[in-house]
Amino acid sequence: MNAAAPLELPPREGMEFDVVIVGAGPAGLAAAIRLKQLAQEAGSEISVVVLEKGSEVGAHILSGAVIDPAGLDALLPRWREDGAPLSTKVERDVFLFLGPAGALRLPNSLMPPLMSNHGNYIGSLGSLVRWLGEKAAALGVEIYPGFAASELLRDKRGSVVGVATGDMGITRDGTPGSGFVRGMELRGKYTLLGEGARGSLSKHAIAGFGLADGREPQKYGIGIKELWEVRSDRHRPGLVQHSFGWPLDNRTGGGSFLYHYGENLVSVGFVVHLNYANPHLSPFDEFQRFKTHPDIRDTFEGGRRIAYGARALTEGGWQSIPKLAFPGGALIGCAAGFMNVPRIKGSHNAILSGMAAAEAAFAAIAGGRAHDELYDYETAVRSGPIGRDLRRVRNVKPLWSRFGTALGVALGGIDMWLNTIIPGRGLGYTLRHGKPDHASLKEASAAKPISYPRPDGVLTFDRLTSVSFSATNHEEDQPVHLQLADPSLPVASNLPNYDEPAQRYCPAGVYEIVRDQSGSARLQINAQNCLHCKTCDIKDPEQNITWVCPQGGEGPNYAEM
Repeated sequence: MNAAAPLELPPREGMEFDVVIVGAGPAGLAAAIRLKQLAQEAGSEISVVVLEKGSEVGAHILSGAVIDPAGLDALLPRWREDGAPLSTKVERDVFLFLGPAGALRLPNSLMPPLMSNHGNYIGSLGSLVRWLGEKAAALGVEIYPGFAASELLRDKRGSVVGVATGDMGITRDGTPGSGFVRGMELRGKYTLLGEGARGSLSKHAIAGFGLADGREPQKYGIGIKELWEVRSDRHRPGLVQHSFGWPLDNRTGGGSFLYHYGENLVSVGFVVHLNYANPHLSPFDEFQRFKTHPDIRDTFEGGRRIAYGARALTEGGWQSIPKLAFPGGALIGCAAGFMNVPRIKGSHNAILSGMAAAEAAFAAIAGGRAHDELYDYETAVRSGPIGRDLRRVRNVKPLWSRFGTALGVALGGIDMWLNTIIPGRGLGYTLRHGKPDHASLKEASAAKPISYPRPDGVLTFDRLTSVSFSATNHEEDQPVHLQLADPSLPVASNLPNYDEPAQRYCPAGVYEIVRDQSGSARLQINAQNCLHCKTCDIKDPEQNITWVCPQGGEGPNYAEM
């Protein structure tokens, strides 16, 4: 039988810009705004386009968020007077070490100065990003929400010359449906990738250009968050509460937060470092259990949950930052891994990185260059405020991973104090991370099973109910965007060796093992539930899952997260 002829698709239409930016997050919008600011200052013109895979700007943004205003102060110094949606200043910091039945409050005087949140703001990063989008549009930036960039375009020399958006209306079997629309090519002199942690195009760029060669492997966490409206007598505006310890054991890294802001709003979140070893662990269920702690649960009594979401976080820090520039473009924001792990903050560095990339790209274009490497951007990041911020906390994550929570956090605090006394150097060493997160799991037979309590539907919830609070939507008749390189591996390897951990590390119930009447198992992928957190792409022990963009505009729709 002859093989079927390859499907012939019509050519894509194209548009030309000076700079193409993928991702309307803090980094991407800061880059766009800064490019337009520079053009105004120089009395020139520059064309800038921002592509956003979410249905609107901010739809896929999820963060705590306590926001360090350093980035905003540099980008838009009048942001306070111009109506930015940040009005709750941090009034009080609380640090707790949780045990099963109580908590030990750590004296603020023992905390390194950089851990203080004095001068920071509590709010919704999604709301702030929407405001930045309005600022960018007012400056003439073209912003296209609902367009998922699915392919890097490269010229004959291998340089990136833009991106292509995904085709719309492809059916489950891979053929064009009745609503088929071909994607577009957006070409630019430089392309900036600001997709966030484990971005799909960033992943290709890092691998294709060898950007991570000679660096430590990137490390990740999964952050799971709920937004609650609490009773007024339980609300403490300006309170920032961080905790670590229970319900995680001493060898499993992670922590939690409660941020009080706005009109009786509390952001509650839980982070699990993805180098955990026990394949029976469920980050989602650990989060639900955390809320039942006697020092936590009272905040939510009589309140109601109004939103839910999850997102991977980059945690590798200084030693895991890849080479930032490649021929024709650069990585910005969390696509490059600029989060400060102990502070759980990255938006300030994302904004600063977008500005630095914009300045390097503008200078290059003004000099008649295109599609080459923005060396000045790399220098600006490593020698500027981003580098200074990350160098002084570079050993916190590896100390935590190596010595466990109790001793590792204490040693990390000492190291941060030393880096305060001798900025950026401390004792002069930089610890390595070691193996990547997907290689950290023990076999299921060698790990202790974990029994999680049933949710009560009031304080604790199940996965599927939680997904309904994320406003997630995917058209079912389209190719599954969670691709298995070898469809046999989940049952042939992951199930017998690790009890298929995707059933537990996914916070949305996307993956489940189902058995037929004969007892034969198969992996079912409920892609319509996907929150785009990328945890499966990171944690799968066989590295068999690749997350790719679904149709543009699909996924969660985080209103105030």
